[in-house]
Amino acid sequence: MLGGFFDLSPAKAQENVVKLLPILKHAQKNLRVLPHCHFKSIHDNPENTDKKQKIIIDATERPCSRPHHARKQKHYYSGKKHQHTLKNTVIADGNKGIPVVGPTAPGSRHDYALLKEELNPEQPGLSSVEVSVEVSVDLGYQGIKDHYANFNKIRIPHKKPRKSKNNPNPTLTPKQKKENRALSRTRVAVEHLIGDLKIFHSLTIKFRNHIKSMADQVILLVAGLCNLKNEYVVQ
Repeated sequence: MLGGFFDLSPAKAQENVVKLLPILKHAQKNLRVLPHCHFKSIHDNPENTDKKQKIIIDATERPCSRPHHARKQKHYYSGKKHQHTLKNTVIADGNKGIPVVGPTAPGSRHDYALLKEELNPEQPGLSSVEVSVEVSVDLGYQGIKDHYANFNKIRIPHKKPRKSKNNPNPTLTPKQKKENRALSRTRVAVEHLIGDLKIFHSLTIKFRNHIKSMADQVILLVAGLCNLKNEYVVQ
């Protein structure tokens, strides 16, 4: 857009983008719509001391340019998307906002392994009995109940049993199906918010920028714009 409106070369347009991004970030901070880039706010929010905090955790991927080095190609290749990608953990709450966007990681990283790296189960805040967070996740976070037992409540879908000789036609019970549907109605909020992020082409077209930390800045600022649109204030 800068190149088209002001007849700038790609290099000059990029130079202006780099200059303007800090201004946008400063404005979002003042408006309190810029998400946190760390996970401390999950359990260390003084405004949520007397009520249970409900959050939804998911991961989102975006395409990136193919690295030249063979080892890096394998590191960034996503078997799910069948292309080279960048991945971020996104945390949403029940108020239709994104309070936290995790650091950018290579697309080959598993969703749950990425969460454990960013939100260490052994850190003091999570080992405390004062943690009162209700978490909703998908089946990509199998094992979360074992590592984050101090969360007030963890909601994860029931997994269909494996097929075996004793159980040739595995299926979920009617109660389990009902609980899965109820969880899906809750988790659809984060899917809609991720859809809002993907409206911005910077998160859908192939990311080619090699400036250090630019990948983190772009998704944080896009999430801030989505929070502004949804009138969500980050605590």
